[in-house]
Amino acid sequence: MKIYYNPKLKNLSRKLRKKGVLSEVLLWNCLKKKQMKGYRFMRQKPIDNFIVDFCCSKLHLIIEIDGASHEDRFDADKSRQDKLDRMGFSFLRFHDLDVMKSLDGVLKCVECWIDEYEGRQPPLSPFFKGELKASPI
Repeated sequence: MKIYYNPKLKNLSRKLRKKGVLSEVLLWNCLKKKQMKGYRFMRQKPIDNFIVDFCCSKLHLIIEIDGASHEDRFDADKSRQDKLDRMGFSFLRFHDLDVMKSLDGVLKCVECWIDEYEGRQPPLSPFFKGELKASPI
């Protein structure tokens, strides 16, 4: 899936990665390098005109960590999430205190979401390149 993003957000996303809020860094240390069930996550990923905390393109999954800065932003966050939902993304949201106090629980929640997602995927065809192999009778 090709993800469009506003190139003007690239520098800001780099700054956000370098700044690193503690809860984001803790979760990132468990998601990076395909540690989460072999899936590649990206941090502070520009998508459309937004920057999301974590994104896995293959899973169409966005993970957001909400802290004090989000307390007065419910309507803006909902509008942003609705637009990204329409683009085919699913969301997992965690409070930053949950990440800091119960990282294992957060990771288990992500793992469970992935297990459910994988269970919804159609099985791969046994035929390659559309070739149908006739069985001998």
